[in-house]
Amino acid sequence: MIGADRSDFEFHPLNREQHSGAVAAFYERTGDYGLMERGELPDAATVQGFFGDCPPGCDPNQSLKLACLDGPGGIIGIADMAFGFPETPDAYIGLLLIDPKMRAQGIGRRFLHHLVGQAQARHCTRMLVAVLDENMRGRSFWEREGFVLEKTFEPRDIGSKRHVLHRLIRPL
Repeated sequence: MIGADRSDFEFHPLNREQHSGAVAAFYERTGDYGLMERGELPDAATVQGFFGDCPPGCDPNQSLKLACLDGPGGIIGIADMAFGFPETPDAYIGLLLIDPKMRAQGIGRRFLHHLVGQAQARHCTRMLVAVLDENMRGRSFWEREGFVLEKTFEPRDIGSKRHVLHRLIRPL
């Protein structure tokens, strides 16, 4: 098991051509989130969505698709962050997902710290994330990291499930 004080995590960019298989294997291990979000296990469309989706008005080629690696253990987390949504100086985290066996060990915090550095390097002034109403653990994480509620959206369908989303914000 990894301890929260380890410093040998690596963060690497992901691309569809080289990493689709590794991302698919990661999604297989994180099916709990897919079931919560969409009511179904992740599939090939989930992987393609990770690489191709981005918020309105953003360029998916300018978004960061990153992996957190733990040496020989491979991918233990993935993240997606877009720039320019909802405002020009914003960084929008579309996904930060950690392997269930690795959660609650400080990896999410370390990954977020890396994302903050990436956003600051691009002169972003705010970070935003949307959290599913039923993802109480996720929302607690974001709030511990300094994010506060900005807006709650009307219920919407995601996959076969209906969700209320809460957008949280943190100044940089």
